[in-house]
Amino acid sequence: MIGYAFMGRAHSQAWRTVGAAFDVPEVARRVIVGRDEQAVAEAAQQLGWQEHATDWREVIARDDIDIVDICTPGFLHAEIAIAALEAGKHVLCEKPLANDTAEAEAMVEAAEAAKARGQVAALGFTYRRVPALALARQLVADGRLGTIRQVRASYLQDWLVDEDAPMTWRLRKETAGSGALGDIGSHAIDQIQHLTGQRTTGVRGRLATMIPQRQGEDGMEQVTVDDAAWATLELDGGAFGSVEVSRVANGAKNQLRIELFGTEGALRFELENPNELWFLDSTAPIAEQGFTRILVTEPEHPYLEAWWPQGHVLGWENAFTNQARDLLVAIRDGEAAAYAPDFADGLALQRVLDAVIASDAADGATIPL
Repeated sequence: MIGYAFMGRAHSQAWRTVGAAFDVPEVARRVIVGRDEQAVAEAAQQLGWQEHATDWREVIARDDIDIVDICTPGFLHAEIAIAALEAGKHVLCEKPLANDTAEAEAMVEAAEAAKARGQVAALGFTYRRVPALALARQLVADGRLGTIRQVRASYLQDWLVDEDAPMTWRLRKETAGSGALGDIGSHAIDQIQHLTGQRTTGVRGRLATMIPQRQGEDGMEQVTVDDAAWATLELDGGAFGSVEVSRVANGAKNQLRIELFGTEGALRFELENPNELWFLDSTAPIAEQGFTRILVTEPEHPYLEAWWPQGHVLGWENAFTNQARDLLVAIRDGEAAAYAPDFADGLALQRVLDAVIASDAADGATIPL
């Protein structure tokens, strides 16, 4: 695993627990990699890795490494992922896939060649593995909502609302690619496309940087990415999607909300209540209609055969374990081409992100895809 901060901790938890929850091949947490010798050594001990290293190139050349898990800032994804795939490794890369379309295209080219050799190139849109959202996808695919007409997705956080919060790599375009748009907007857009089974064909978007400067190590620095973003998506199945994302939404901690409206029903989900899915069946008699709360903790629900008795809720981290399970099963069963989301999905989403940026630069004009 390359990277040991926020995402590194979450992925470490997944690799530590996946074998206890699911019937999967045994996994050794062999090496964790970071640039700071002391910090990565401490992370290895705390997170349960056998070794630590500071040179990822040496690690991916080792014969005892089968999977490379990339948890670094986005500007490092392309180089590491391409090298790991060319070295014959399976790869799990955190989202968004890259910082721009050119990088993503190069990653897809390497991934397609690797798939032909039986390697998995997986993209870490972990919310697809939240049981309630996996159930939502099943209900849509089974036609329970009829024809989807519109989808609303908002992802709001407030960790940057304080103007005195310091500069980080997430606020620099050269390291992050974009701000709230790529960081959390990519999740919202992925859910719209994944839940509906539709691709984006046109985009209108606007971006805003609410706090243009932050305190850096050497004084005030210009923030070169967005704090918030809005977009309207035209989908190839005829539906429309609206997206709102922000990292300066006061009071919103990790507030991903998704609503789907169809001809025969509707769904509603909120990540801050991750075990609940609200479902409306409008084919029922009008006197009986209303949103029904589904507590997604039954053994019949996605992934729940591995967890706790009914009513014993799961947390945010369990989706990462479910993701590790799906990756290991794909490797075990030789189904590299079937794993989703893959790098091609990441490229398609990167084009949507770039279209939002292009639309903003064109004063909100529609950008076709």
